[in-house]
Amino acid sequence: MPVREISIHNAHPRLRLDRRAIAVAIARLDAQAGRFRGGCPPGELSIAFLTDPALAALHASFLDDPTTTDVITFEGNPALGVAGEVCVSADTAAAYAAAHGRDFSAELTLYVVHGWLHLAGYDDLRPQKKRLMRAAEKRAMALLHDAGAEPVFQLRPARKPA
Repeated sequence: MPVREISIHNAHPRLRLDRRAIAVAIARLDAQAGRFRGGCPPGELSIAFLTDPALAALHASFLDDPTTTDVITFEGNPALGVAGEVCVSADTAAAYAAAHGRDFSAELTLYVVHGWLHLAGYDDLRPQKKRLMRAAEKRAMALLHDAGAEPVFQLRPARKPA
């Protein structure tokens, strides 16, 4: 399987990430595509890490909903060499992780996995499809965990105004 091109954009001023580790995680998922409806389509995959306000602006522009969200996925055009784009909110991941006693890195990784699964054809708008998505997320996260391929993310604390 050819290695896909991955474009990683970190637009969150406090987020620290390891691009290589993210690429390794995606490569692990791609290598197991058969377990996930054939996986993400071929072509360049773009992953953008955003703040809540930035993702809410995308949510408003493209889905006519100005609220914050965790993940927005845009399908690409494999014929043009573009698999799609996954946009995730590091702020939402941090808030959810803190509120539910979860690890921030695991939560943000889950958002990336969730977007990859959307591109693989999973949906979560109806209860039956949501159950299939959650099961696929669980398998994908276990696959990354077992391979030691979970990226580590760090979110520096916000500076207090002077």
